[in-house]
Amino acid sequence: MKQLIYLTLFLVTAAFSQEKVEATLTNSNELKADTLVSVDDFATTYYTSNNVFYKKYGAKIITYNNLQLGDIFSANVFNPLKINLFYKDFNTIIILDNRLAEIFKIDFNTVSPYKNVSQVSTGFDNTIWIFNQDQQKLELFDYKTQTTRAQTAPVESMVLDLKSNYNYCWLLTKNHLFVFNYFGALVSKTENSGYTSIEIFKEGCLLKKNNTLYYLKHNLKTPTEIKIPNLMIHGFSVTNETLYIYDNKNLHKLQLKID
Repeated sequence: MKQLIYLTLFLVTAAFSQEKVEATLTNSNELKADTLVSVDDFATTYYTSNNVFYKKYGAKIITYNNLQLGDIFSANVFNPLKINLFYKDFNTIIILDNRLAEIFKIDFNTVSPYKNVSQVSTGFDNTIWIFNQDQQKLELFDYKTQTTRAQTAPVESMVLDLKSNYNYCWLLTKNHLFVFNYFGALVSKTENSGYTSIEIFKEGCLLKKNNTLYYLKHNLKTPTEIKIPNLMIHGFSVTNETLYIYDNKNLHKLQLKID
């Protein structure tokens, strides 16, 4: 009987156990930025400061600014050859190459039918994911043909963040985290219990709530808290197993360890 009880307890514990994720600080460097956008495999750092977009690699820095379009609402560098900057106040996206030279401009005020865009992220080929605020739909928009390749069903709650790779798109709303494939089909839907921003990690994502980060593994519903040093998370980025945290003064590099 005792053996049966022990076996039952072991099976229950195993069923409900989660992976442990720890982040170990490896180094820190001073950074003066308003927003950390991303850090890639080669330690190239992308950020904004005083409404200027920066690309810093080694001691070299190149910049892009467009004062006529107002503030940079968001920037996405998943594809460093097609960086997109979203100027929400002017409903416009600027696409840059790896030298930060402008290669395309999408003015949604002139697109027919008109699209009131509130969030933007990179797609495959010549596409971008946009959230059409008037229709409350996520669209995969081909900016060269100015056509919508795919779209989702309407989303009811307020959108907080949008991230994507070539295969999937993560849409964080006040009530849920949605994952869609590039056909616009819903892959998963998870309740949002207070998360405010996301970053793609492996086949899942990292989620930020207050000053804590969580890892949500692909096909799971419950995130795991990441154990990190006592740092203020003003912004964060993740590349492979490396986590970067910006505390508004310094950029901290941490190594992720998943058991």
